[in-house]
Amino acid sequence: MPQFAANLTMMFKEVDFLERFEQAAQCGFKAVEFLWPYDYDKEELAKILKENGLKVALFNTTAGDTAKGEWGHAALAGREADFKAEIEQALDYAIALDCKTVHVMSAVVPYPEEKELCRQVFIKNMRMAADLFAKHNKVLTMEALCPDIKPRYLYHSQYETMALRNEIGKDNVFTQLDTFHAQMVDGNLTHLIRDFKGQYGHVQIAAAPSRHEPDEGEIDYGYIFKLFDEVGYQGYIGCEYNPRGDTKAGLGWFEPYKAEQR
Repeated sequence: MPQFAANLTMMFKEVDFLERFEQAAQCGFKAVEFLWPYDYDKEELAKILKENGLKVALFNTTAGDTAKGEWGHAALAGREADFKAEIEQALDYAIALDCKTVHVMSAVVPYPEEKELCRQVFIKNMRMAADLFAKHNKVLTMEALCPDIKPRYLYHSQYETMALRNEIGKDNVFTQLDTFHAQMVDGNLTHLIRDFKGQYGHVQIAAAPSRHEPDEGEIDYGYIFKLFDEVGYQGYIGCEYNPRGDTKAGLGWFEPYKAEQR
């Protein structure tokens, strides 16, 4: 049975961030994920998680200055020191929040001709980060993003991230299969889920093409959830979608799975 994590950056925005943990727990979620925890004291977050009986499935390394178009530093030449500080910060939070998996934000490629340089910088940085995280039995992921959502991101296709995983060559580095992004770029989700099992360390979902609740659009999530069970996927499925309206009102899709969450 799929184990779902409410994405608190995108869901329950009717209340302030720190109140969303309780909202998620009240709705039956046993796990949460979010983009970034760094604006909040890690001890306070750990306390809120414990009070609400929640686990953290995933969060990201910092994006940097998003107002200037930054979306990570892991692939930027000359920003290696920044990335090292960011990955150490992420590990500090991962330990405090008992979170096993951190998504590394690579970067928006400044100029097309720099993409190969960015790839090489990313590979080197990921090897360093993987060794650091391995000491604490923690995992890193990388997520291909649809160009409509994040133009010029280092990778848009699942096949790019899978190739990078092979080049990085670390046992605790995985891809992050977001079925929304994958459908928008690659399609053939059955192939991606079935034939590349073991390569993805975290899953996220949303309707395509709307990115709303997973009960509309061109992806049959009833089939997809059964397929993840079929291939033996044991990780969390993060609900990284934009609710059509009130978050709670849109959770009808979750009802058949709520009693099996743990």
